[in-house]
Amino acid sequence: MAKPFFVLATQNPIEMEGTYPLPEAQMDRFLCKILVPYPSKEELIEIVKRTTGSQDVQLEKVMEAESIILAQQMVKEVLVADEMLEYAADLVVATHPKEDNALSLVKQYVMYGSGPRGFQSIIKLAKARAVYHGRFHVAIADIKSVAKPALRHRILLNYEGEAARKTTDDLIDEILHHLPQGASS
Repeated sequence: MAKPFFVLATQNPIEMEGTYPLPEAQMDRFLCKILVPYPSKEELIEIVKRTTGSQDVQLEKVMEAESIILAQQMVKEVLVADEMLEYAADLVVATHPKEDNALSLVKQYVMYGSGPRGFQSIIKLAKARAVYHGRFHVAIADIKSVAKPALRHRILLNYEGEAARKTTDDLIDEILHHLPQGASS
């Protein structure tokens, strides 16, 4: 396949008859999971105007394939200090319920925590965020900002967590709140 190649997938939680949730191993292969809220009233009106009227909507190309590939390469060149790698690794390890230092909430509500792909996703997304903000090094703020999209689909709650209506975002917030921001603990 020609580069750049990427997959965008959507999930509609309503009327899923005939479809099945992806197995955890397949979900883990997605870089991130973005939650999209309902559109606002103004956005709804714009959607209807664009989709029910006779006016054709023209799409504009904003980047060539070569520019996307160059941007991807630039993101790979972003520096990640050892301290940032340690922080991100501590974050991933903190999702593991069998770890001695895991938060009680994690031990109580998590069946499986994130693995190596979660760590890789955090670093890839943090690098991209750093470039977006005009920097060529990753900061803790980048890691914190991408933690939920990178990890929310990689943490599996146990029955107790589901029954208590816990969310992976809640757990990630708690982990970030308690995670030391200095050198690895």
